[in-house]
Amino acid sequence: MSGPASTPMMQQYRELKARDPDALLLFRMGDFYELFGEDAERASALLGLALTSRDKGTDAIPMAGFPHPALESYLAKIVAAGHRAAVCEQVEDAKLAKGLVRREVVRVVTPGTLTDDALLDPKAANYLAAVVEVKGRLGLAWVELSTGRFLLCEVQRRELLDEMARLDPAEILVSETAMDAPWVRLVRQQGPHVPITCRPSWDFQPGEAKGRLFEHFGVTTLSGFGLDDEAIEVSAAGALLSYLKDTQKSSLGHLTRIVPYRRGSTLLLDETTRRSLELTRTLRDAKREGSLLAVIDRTCTPMGARLLAEWMTSPLTDLDGITRRHAAVAELLADTALRADLRAALDRAHDLERLAARAATFRASPRDLACLAKTLGLLPRIKARLSERGAPLLNDLEQSLELCPEIRSGIEQALVDEPPIALKEGGLIREGYHPTLDELREIARGGKSWIARYQAEQVQKTGINGLKVGFNKVFGYYIEITHSQAAGKALPSEYVRKQTIKNGERYITPELKEYEDTVLRAEERARDLEYELFLTLRDRVAAEAPRLVQAGVVLATVDVLCGLAELAARQGYCRPEMVSEPVLTIADGRHPVLDAMMPQGAFVPNDATLGPEDGMVVILTGPNMAGKSTYIRQVALIGILAQMGSFVPAKAARLGVVDRVFARVGATDELSRGQSTFMVEMTETANILNNATGQSLVILDEIGRGTSTFDGVSLAWAIAEHLHDAVGCRTLFATHYHELVDLEQSRPRLRNCNVAVRERDGEVVFLHRIVPGGADQSYGIHVARLAGVPGSVLDRARTILAYLERHHGTEQIDGQGGATASEVAPGAMDGPDPRKVKTGRGMQESLFAALPDPMIDELREVDPAAIDPSAAVALIRRLKELAESSS
Repeated sequence: MSGPASTPMMQQYRELKARDPDALLLFRMGDFYELFGEDAERASALLGLALTSRDKGTDAIPMAGFPHPALESYLAKIVAAGHRAAVCEQVEDAKLAKGLVRREVVRVVTPGTLTDDALLDPKAANYLAAVVEVKGRLGLAWVELSTGRFLLCEVQRRELLDEMARLDPAEILVSETAMDAPWVRLVRQQGPHVPITCRPSWDFQPGEAKGRLFEHFGVTTLSGFGLDDEAIEVSAAGALLSYLKDTQKSSLGHLTRIVPYRRGSTLLLDETTRRSLELTRTLRDAKREGSLLAVIDRTCTPMGARLLAEWMTSPLTDLDGITRRHAAVAELLADTALRADLRAALDRAHDLERLAARAATFRASPRDLACLAKTLGLLPRIKARLSERGAPLLNDLEQSLELCPEIRSGIEQALVDEPPIALKEGGLIREGYHPTLDELREIARGGKSWIARYQAEQVQKTGINGLKVGFNKVFGYYIEITHSQAAGKALPSEYVRKQTIKNGERYITPELKEYEDTVLRAEERARDLEYELFLTLRDRVAAEAPRLVQAGVVLATVDVLCGLAELAARQGYCRPEMVSEPVLTIADGRHPVLDAMMPQGAFVPNDATLGPEDGMVVILTGPNMAGKSTYIRQVALIGILAQMGSFVPAKAARLGVVDRVFARVGATDELSRGQSTFMVEMTETANILNNATGQSLVILDEIGRGTSTFDGVSLAWAIAEHLHDAVGCRTLFATHYHELVDLEQSRPRLRNCNVAVRERDGEVVFLHRIVPGGADQSYGIHVARLAGVPGSVLDRARTILAYLERHHGTEQIDGQGGATASEVAPGAMDGPDPRKVKTGRGMQESLFAALPDPMIDELREVDPAAIDPSAAVALIRRLKELAESSS
């Protein structure tokens, strides 16, 4: 074989490419990273690179590349597209290489293994997850390489998607034998596309995985971490560690502990609830802005912002843990000076967690270490301000905050205040840090004393007092003599003319040339020595990564607590009283997002009361646009805020700890999974009915609206009964089905509330106040008018509505094929009075007779036998529903 494909360099490329065929191989060649063959073609389209070729003709190989300083920006694009990149560097000095320069892949960058700030969202965790299945059981492990957090747990199949929604991993590892498993298909379909990486099955074998973890943590059992060595999730954790070693090709010293995640210790929020309540992203455009997280975030640091998101997505269920957080927030709220001092210090802090992780993986730059030292310099002040506080949590944080003074001093003594970005160009190490480096620098700067001595010798030798020894980067060192000075003078024979200038000549001598070589060698030796000194310093910092990570965790926690106190101060939040009883009492509660976005005082507050004495289930009726959905959402959000440790937007609140929050507040078609709106609605409702407990909080909005009126009201009725009778949990049930208000007569722990409305001169004013009792109409036509529906349509809707209201409740059930009203005794069914419900052809014909219309006339000509009575009823019912449902 001949041509470019057979050159030693291309053979080297193919060998490296074969080790990871799926990754784009970024092959370092001098000042560029090059891609060849299919990689070049993929990269050209993905990165917008010009596609050229290596050589011409039939042996041409597609080729694309970019300058090496642009590596991070191109890596960001590759990872954002869900691809992997293998970074191949020259690991041998080209000047010393005998033949082909040796190259190695120094790291493989994947969506789940990012550590560089340029590739990460500073406010979001970047998890790599692994899932393994054994005999129907699932083990889940996840790690954030950029901070060193490593957790694991066992989950049921039905729980997996909820955990994935909570973690929102950037990449998921799955065994090659499980790629077609049903749960893998579900994960692929769930939400935004997440790369699923296939790994060898032996990585997940219990023995291999366990041994790998033992070796990494230096233990003979995982029981010290609170883990069973034979637990299924250990296999997933071992597979994660194997993948990290394969891709990072460096130390993982900051992964110092593995933590079992106890699902029962946190408030469970399934994927539907997180989405419905817009905890971290909005429903409309899936952005952080406008979500609850964005509204309450008052943190000063990226690590604080990430921890706040974790607290929100995993609120506590432990009453003592919740109370400890509330007490800390209360003290920081009361002591304005303390809070201001801490926030001022935190505002100057860098991301200590991620800086420590980059040091531990030997990827920290000089500027990273400088930022790390500056942050460590803030710790003494923070620790002093936290000492002897009243809140136990603040005292615990002070005790666990290590100042790491030797790390800080080591960096400050070694590095200049503002080190350059480039690692091998010099200028990193402070003067006076290393004697040999100082000597080399003195020589490299020209050795002023040597130059002065040499110049004096040459003046004496030539008798030319104006002779000067100079230097420039183009010609190096030289002796400069003007024409007037040289006139009549005989110059020494060793003077060699080097350059003619306007008014004189420049010369070089063997001695000066030798000194120049010494200076140049000194510059090179100084750069090499600086690089070695930096690597030594970074190694020392890497060895202390666990302490630095722990300090970062403390700072993040202090930041979150200060941020929550600042939020409470600015928005007027109160401290909730937390109890174990299943109660919920809120005075003047407000929706935290709307309250923050609306002008101060514009949001109308409302009370909420649920409990064994006051009623566990509230049926909430009222018109569209009046605030039913806002009200039930705000109750759920207040509960979540309280259990994550925050104060809440209310005048007062007494809340019983809940184990789960379920929210079903609107559905959309999921055509990719073959599910209609109503199917999604019923699936989500079934999840609630099957999994809610007496300690749960359930909010439901418009259950049953996706089907016919009679089906819908029957389902809503039965669901409300089940939540009251069988589950017994705190429930807010917003509905347009006014028939459900009758449940208050037969269910002792159920009561009615409605949204107050004022009517005046034909106009309707929504008061947005929740009051006792049930509503008797929905004002849908009024809402349609506000939405801009044409007047002719509104007039026609009023005509139809008037007829339906006049006839629907007075006529008997059509006897055709069914019972008459006299055959259905009152109380024969525990539900809506059947005498108020009219169905079938009787209703169809009476409606047609009462509503003169050209379409009705046309329909009269249709054979009644050809009309599906239930379809006709549904059609008529829809006329009313369309008028009412434009909220």
